[in-house]
Amino acid sequence: MEYSKEFKAALSELKPIEKDRLIFRLLKKDKILSKKLYFELIDTENADQKRDAMEEHIKEKVEFASKYISNQKYFVVLIRKISAEITEHVKVTTDKFGDVSLNLFLINQILESNDKLSRQRFNDIYKLYLYLINKVVKSLLLIKKLDEDYWMELDEILNELHDKITSNVYLEKLFINNGIDFNWLTIEKIPDHFDLIIKDIKNHGFLK
Repeated sequence: MEYSKEFKAALSELKPIEKDRLIFRLLKKDKILSKKLYFELIDTENADQKRDAMEEHIKEKVEFASKYISNQKYFVVLIRKISAEITEHVKVTTDKFGDVSLNLFLINQILESNDKLSRQRFNDIYKLYLYLINKVVKSLLLIKKLDEDYWMELDEILNELHDKITSNVYLEKLFINNGIDFNWLTIEKIPDHFDLIIKDIKNHGFLK
């Protein structure tokens, strides 16, 4: 939404006490905005420290969630909640690197339970696997927009992810069946116009 010059001028003419009341009313209604302002104005931790703390949080949460792998509906609910916390972290800190690294970290942590996952019926586990594949694809799309200085660290994470995917027969086949080339898990091999390639894959009814 764009604001007119008149509207901006009217806001600037508000008395300080009126501005304060207006700001606090807005903050009460917008949790993300409130946390973002806190982070930018007075938080003693920077984005890197917040990201490190999120990794520990994700590890603990996934470890707890893994107890419920046999109950796939509940397990997916728990994983989506963790994913939502990552999204909140990114919105609050504008941590573009963390948007990729934390989501890949989440997937790697989930696949730490490959043994348990492999014992589930494919029909039960299908939605989770498709969810993870889409998360990987989204991360690859975002990587191409990041500074190349991050690529080496992310390649290490992707290499670990590749090993875990290919050690899970069902998940590996689902990647292939949805048109995802494992070469793309090396950043330099992510093709140009990758977004158009993924769009075409989706237009053919895959990744859904």
